[in-house]
Amino acid sequence: MEEIIRKLVRKFKTNDPFVIAKGLNIIIRYAEFGPGTRGFYYRRLRRRFIVIDSCLPEEWQRVVCAHELGHDRLHSGLSQFWIDEHTFFNTGKFERQANIFAVKLLTQLAEHEPGETEESYLLRCGIPKQLHNLEM
Repeated sequence: MEEIIRKLVRKFKTNDPFVIAKGLNIIIRYAEFGPGTRGFYYRRLRRRFIVIDSCLPEEWQRVVCAHELGHDRLHSGLSQFWIDEHTFFNTGKFERQANIFAVKLLTQLAEHEPGETEESYLLRCGIPKQLHNLEM
């Protein structure tokens, strides 16, 4: 996973998931979803799509885009929905891997500052608190 992320960041000279998705010819769409769905990834007729809940704040849209990009890079044969449940991240192996991919991508270009806590570092990188407890 780390090598995939390093190659993407090196190729596109950014860790912005929207820029990377565009560079990979993944079409990004927005739609309003009901409670529980933040986004999903799917393929149709050789075209790849990431659909993001338009009602999410920008910070979460960025995370969802990175998460769905993880599905594209790690689970290309699957169309997984990112569905919240009460446990939020107890959603299976593929969802956990896509969450880890998102955090690693979004932190790829940022260094820890001296004396900075892990929580402060993740917040500075735009990682919501709900993703801070992932074991990587």
